[in-house]
Amino acid sequence: MVHEQRSGVRLSPSSDTKDMRDDIVALLAPRLAHFAGVARTEHVTRAAQELRVPQSTLSRAMVRLEQDLGVDLFARRGRTLSLTPAGRTFLTSVERALGEIERAAEEVRADADPATGKVAFGFLHTMGAGTVPGLLHAFRADHPRVRFSLVQNYGEAMLEGLRAGELDLCLTSPVPDAPDLVARRLDEQKLRLVVPADHRLAARRRVRLAEAAEDMFVTLEAGYGLRRITDDLCKEAGFRPRVAFEGEEAETLRGLVAAGLGVALLPPPAVPRPGVVELTVTAPRAVREIGVAWLDGHPDTPPVAEFKKFLLSRRGNLLA
Repeated sequence: MVHEQRSGVRLSPSSDTKDMRDDIVALLAPRLAHFAGVARTEHVTRAAQELRVPQSTLSRAMVRLEQDLGVDLFARRGRTLSLTPAGRTFLTSVERALGEIERAAEEVRADADPATGKVAFGFLHTMGAGTVPGLLHAFRADHPRVRFSLVQNYGEAMLEGLRAGELDLCLTSPVPDAPDLVARRLDEQKLRLVVPADHRLAARRRVRLAEAAEDMFVTLEAGYGLRRITDDLCKEAGFRPRVAFEGEEAETLRGLVAAGLGVALLPPPAVPRPGVVELTVTAPRAVREIGVAWLDGHPDTPPVAEFKKFLLSRRGNLLA
């Protein structure tokens, strides 16, 4: 199909640089709905009435649109218009684009709805079995139709998710201290020394962490908050842990301990694990702080604001 070219072309259709694409979008986007209205009615006066814009403004906009594109979109017979082949081709894409914009607008409005909106919520793997389901159950007693997009990950990855706009809130440990984030301490969780059932310390109920200085440790990988806490507690106890295995999930580490491959510092399990004994650590004080974080200055939708308020109300009672 050959489209007739107009004189005075403002944008070269052969240009494909990013700056040129940005210019095209900036020029065309405000006129697309007007073009679709005129194309639908094939009459400037009726289109102006439907779109609630002055007829002269609409006429000038269509002329300018054709000039910017460099093609004739309409064949004119007085105030009556008919689409050229180029106009029909353009209309197909314009209607598709306007439909996508409408669907996007509906989606973001739905996500912000106070009653049925969505919260993108991140949390640590160790909180997925019991703590988070309990929190969601309690919150939805008063907000039964609020939807959640749930993400389980380690702390640093969730903080990046906040910065990227992928998460609204996250429960993490340690509680972050960063200028672009707001964080509030909610609770603390005791950590236990987990040993195999046949370990020399297994008959004890309480131990000092220094008593495990000669043992091999199984830990989370570097970059995980619990790994950093483990290294810090061992340093405080006077030794550097000898790491035999690194993993990404606490229950996997428990399985490694049960297999006799080392000991680990872990939060309490949701369900007791056979083959291991969990010992209270008396020194140093073995706990990790749990906090909620969000991006500073990021506006909350009503459902996010309500869930944030709910989490803050659980301060000191988050893990009960």
